Amino acid sequence: MTAGHRNDALGASAEVHDNPFEERYEIRLDGRTAGFTVYKSKLNLIAFLHTEIDPSLEGRGLGSRLIGSALEDVRERGLEVLPFCPFVNEFIRRHREEYVGLLPERYRREFGL
Repeated sequence: MTAGHRNDALGASAEVHDNPFEERYEIRLDGRTAGFTVYKSKLNLIAFLHTEIDPSLEGRGLGSRLIGSALEDVRERGLEVLPFCPFVNEFIRRHREEYVGLLPERYRREFGL
């Protein structure tokens, strides 16, 4: 999966892709890994566990771009989401209308969604 290229305010190209061998989605900026979100998947469920963005690149929206692209890929693949990662959980909370439907209804209360 490649979620596409976008240009940030500095004109650098960012691309999100799934790296199933390491069980993580990665965001690459000008060919360099700028961040990732780690997951575990099982059948038709994916649990997001941890997200990191290179500290020197924080504040540029790369984390949001990463999670938004990962969730869109999950939706396309017909998977359900468990947002154990606080960053992923907060992203879903901020974009509730778009993404809360990805969580199994029985777990929404557990995740505060």
